[in-house]
Amino acid sequence: MADKPDIVAGHRCHGGVQAVYKHQSAATGSAMEFSIYLPPAAENGQRCPVLWWLSGLTCTWENATTKAGFQGPAAAAGMIVVCPDTSPRGLDLPGEHDAYDFGSGAGFYVDATALPWAKHYRMATYVTQELQELVAANFPIDTGRQGISGHSMGGHGALTLALKHPGLYRSVSAFAPISSPRRCPWGEKALTGYLGPDREGWRAHDATALIEDGKRVGDILVDQGTGDNFLDSQLKPELLEAACTEAGIPLELRRQPDYDHSYYFMASFIADHIGWHSQRLG
Repeated sequence: MADKPDIVAGHRCHGGVQAVYKHQSAATGSAMEFSIYLPPAAENGQRCPVLWWLSGLTCTWENATTKAGFQGPAAAAGMIVVCPDTSPRGLDLPGEHDAYDFGSGAGFYVDATALPWAKHYRMATYVTQELQELVAANFPIDTGRQGISGHSMGGHGALTLALKHPGLYRSVSAFAPISSPRRCPWGEKALTGYLGPDREGWRAHDATALIEDGKRVGDILVDQGTGDNFLDSQLKPELLEAACTEAGIPLELRRQPDYDHSYYFMASFIADHIGWHSQRLG
C-alpha cells in the first residue's frame, strides 16, 4: 500500500475541502506537494470520479488551485480534482533553475533519459503511477472514472498521457495545449534536454505525432484563446486539428475570441470542462 501523505493545509470550500499534501517521491527522488479538492460527496463516503489537472511552465499545484475556480463546479458535479506539481523540487541540479522553460517548473510530463535529468525528472511515471497509487490508496476516488486536463505544457501532458494510457483516463480536455512540442521552441528545448537530440524519439511525447502514429482517444475538448500571444509560435492547435480530422477523432476546438494565455481564460471556461468530464465519467 502507498504511504500516507502529510497534510500541509486544508480549507473549507464549496461545502467540501481544498487540501494540500506533501510526500516523498520515489519517482523523482524528492519531496513533492499536490493539491486535492474533495467535494461534499467524497466526505459523505462516496467514491467519486477524479479529474487530474496538469499545470504549465513555471507553475506549481497552487496556480490552478487558487486561480482556476474549479471548486464550485467540481462540488456540484461530485468530482475530485488533483493538481500535481510540474517538476521535482529541492534538487538543485546544475542549470536546473537557469531558465523558466526548462528544469524547475518545466518537467514537460516526460520521463527524462538524458543526464543529469534521468534520475529525477520522471514526471510521466510520477503522474500516471506513483501519485495515482498514492491518491487511490488514501482518498475515495473511483479508479474506473478518471479524466485528465491541463493548460499549455500541462495541456500537452494531458493529451499525451491520455493517448498513451487510454485504459487509465476515460476523458481528456485541454486549455491552450502545446499541440506539437517537436515543432515549437518550448518543446524543442525541453525534449532535447530531457531526451536527447533524436527527434524521431520525440514522437512518443507529441500529441499530434501520437495520433498520426495510431494512438486514439474517444473525443477531445480544447479551448484556445485567439488573443494568446503564444498561439502561432508555440501552441499551433491547427496541427492537432489536422491530425484529429485525418484520424477521425472528434475534436471540439473552441477558438475563444480575444482570450489570452492567463488563468482569467481558464476561469472563464473551467465549468464547461468540469461538465465535459462529468458527462463522460458518469
